[in-house]
Amino acid sequence: MAVVALPAVKAQAQSETDRLRDALRSATAQVRALEDQRTAVQAQLAEVTRARDALKNEVDAAKAQVKKVEADYRQAVREFNDRLEERNQTLEKWKEAYTEAATVARTKDSERAKFETESKTYKAGLNACTVKNKELVKVGRDLLERYDNLTIVDSVVAKEPLIGFQRVKVQNLLQDYGDKVLNQRVDP
Repeated sequence: MAVVALPAVKAQAQSETDRLRDALRSATAQVRALEDQRTAVQAQLAEVTRARDALKNEVDAAKAQVKKVEADYRQAVREFNDRLEERNQTLEKWKEAYTEAATVARTKDSERAKFETESKTYKAGLNACTVKNKELVKVGRDLLERYDNLTIVDSVVAKEPLIGFQRVKVQNLLQDYGDKVLNQRVDP
């Protein structure tokens, strides 16, 4: 029994060794496959890390660009508001100047109208004075002409004390001339 058992033990040990060798080969192959997978995964991880870093850099650049655009926008809004305020102030100054000019124009226009009215009044008065002056000159000439034509007889008859007709006639004539002169008077 002992002889039979040895080849069986040997065969059994051989099969056990073969089985362990196969297991070792299989484990080695699995280890190699896992190593290959690990290397591939590490390569993918490195690629993903590089891609992540590149994207992070792009995101940082985009954030910086957004901040710059926001700053530029705020600056543009400030400048626009400043120009708008300056325009509003200029507009207010123009409105005030226009109002002042309109007031001055209205004042000057009313003064012009007043002066035109006064001028018309003065022209009418001047025309009236001119007409009355011509009449006075005419009355004066008529009076002088009568005086020049006065004779001594007329003078004696006018002073005649008895009847006094001639005296009344002379006084009436003087009264008429006085009335003519008073009618040519211009009141201020």
